[in-house]
Amino acid sequence: MNLPFFQVDAFAPEPLTGNPAAVMPLEEWLADETLQAIAAENNLSETAFTVPLAGSQADYHLRWFTPTVEVDLCGHATLASGHVLLGEEDEVRFETRSGMLSVSRSDGLLWLDLPASRIAPASDGEEVLRALGVTGEVWRGEGGNGAILVRLTDQDAVQAVRPDFATLRTMDALVMVTAPGTRTDIASRVFAAYHGIDEDPVTGSAHCALVPYWAEVLGRTDFTAAQVGRRGGELTCRLVGDRVRLGGLARTVIEGSFRI
Repeated sequence: MNLPFFQVDAFAPEPLTGNPAAVMPLEEWLADETLQAIAAENNLSETAFTVPLAGSQADYHLRWFTPTVEVDLCGHATLASGHVLLGEEDEVRFETRSGMLSVSRSDGLLWLDLPASRIAPASDGEEVLRALGVTGEVWRGEGGNGAILVRLTDQDAVQAVRPDFATLRTMDALVMVTAPGTRTDIASRVFAAYHGIDEDPVTGSAHCALVPYWAEVLGRTDFTAAQVGRRGGELTCRLVGDRVRLGGLARTVIEGSFRI
């Protein structure tokens, strides 16, 4: 069996930046264990699988797998899927574990529409701070893959973090450090160790929490963001009611067939 395969760099301002995702459009679902084995073989932070939907508000059913587990929400692989499937259309809609998501095209960018997370101060942040080796404010966001947000002083402090990944692997959430940016309004790094990814290069789902948090801090709903790990990327962020809209570029770097 030959399956279509695309590798796409999402939120990539330049070639060979951003977050790589595999996108595999299917005609019908394969067994879950086969999907997971394919994602492990791809060995990217996410492999997105889509199947066309008829008689639904959505155009496709979309699922995401890390090399080790299926996840409830993935932003960059959704942007990558939209990049592959949009064709001549202006919008493509996906039915997912996190509800209806969409990718549209305007102003020279792809725009990903995601649910915003509700943010509240964390009452159990000391273990997180120890695992990160930092001091700062700790917040939690609901929904998606879960979010633990640690506010640091500046981008240099964000880039200096050296986590204890063994401890982070016990925390069922994305763990992120964030601060005002140097070239962009905000900067962050995101650790998804619980999901088998020590550090994710550019994480759309993390911005479900980062955007409402920083919208309140900055006093505005439009701003720019960057993830500033070893391989990073950039996003344009908008908070629209209870939705987060993320704008960015996507680039196909590999196209071919996956044979099983």
